[in-house]
Amino acid sequence: MRPLAIVDYGMGNLRSVQKAFERLGHAAEVTCDPDRMAAAPGIVLPGVGAFGACMANLAARGLIEPVKEAIRTGRPFLGICLGMQLLFDESEEFGPVRGLGVLPGRVVRFPVDPARKVPHMGWNSLRIVRGTPHLAGIEGGAYAYFVHSYYPLPADPAVVTTTTPYGVEFASSVACDSLFACQFHPEKSQRVGLRLLDNFVRTVGPR
Repeated sequence: MRPLAIVDYGMGNLRSVQKAFERLGHAAEVTCDPDRMAAAPGIVLPGVGAFGACMANLAARGLIEPVKEAIRTGRPFLGICLGMQLLFDESEEFGPVRGLGVLPGRVVRFPVDPARKVPHMGWNSLRIVRGTPHLAGIEGGAYAYFVHSYYPLPADPAVVTTTTPYGVEFASSVACDSLFACQFHPEKSQRVGLRLLDNFVRTVGPR
């Protein structure tokens, strides 16, 4: 059984994502080797940290083109938190900073609101706006775990699969072809998160 590839760019909660897949009985390896990524049946790009630093690390390790090639060729792809934001054209975090440009749109900071702390941290609800196999068995109103100060504004609303309220109603997950990405952390979201990860592996198919 070939393992999923969790992209190692020197930042983020890579091991916790790997352990979540292993808990479900799915093989996954943390790697920065483009050849290992090219051989993997599915790619996972998790993320914690600053947008610009992550893009710089991906570039320094020669991982930008392998990630984009995996998406271009239709390999199942999962982006998590910052790994979702990186898919868009740019972020205003210490920027603007150019992203991977896979999905049109930009990443912006939550507006200043004395009633709401930034970063947005903790459990919040998911409103399902478009069905996708990745969300199978997850009901509208289910709660997932978030930690972020910025969120994406997709240029194409058709890619949005869930939204979440936090002062604004922001896109908390998106899907396009074989790509799915979520702003929340499935590895920290207990039953809902494990279901999503298991659904992702099902989109990968036999290995």
